[in-house]
Amino acid sequence: MSDQRVHVAIAILYQQDKFLMQLRDNIPNIAVPGCWGLFGGHIELGETPDVAVQREILEEIGYNLSEFAQFDCYPDAKVVRHVFQAPLLVDLDQLVLNEGWDMGLLTAADIRQGECYSANAGEVRPLGLMHQKIMLDFIEKSRG
Repeated sequence: MSDQRVHVAIAILYQQDKFLMQLRDNIPNIAVPGCWGLFGGHIELGETPDVAVQREILEEIGYNLSEFAQFDCYPDAKVVRHVFQAPLLVDLDQLVLNEGWDMGLLTAADIRQGECYSANAGEVRPLGLMHQKIMLDFIEKSRG
């Protein structure tokens, strides 16, 4: 029996002690609408996770992911999340948000409390629970 789960490649992009996150569009037919999450997306047929994460980051924010490493993999009943980590080597104003409602550099405190203000939304928006868990794992491991 073949694996019917969706495979996605997502990236933890960090700059000093902050993390670039995307405020997902607030439309009901997508996963965790209106919540903060990581940039990335579906792995296309014949694509490897590392090629997919580079393509997705370029498509979503116009950033060329040159140096990156695998962080971990988070499988559940429906989705297998291939998570990569990379330093963000440019300022936010050099990125172009092509997908999503907003983006921002969130602090570890924002991630721990599970919400962050969005200027585009004009309000505090929650983090997607799975993305919050991934980020908390990353913050914990990178302290090591």
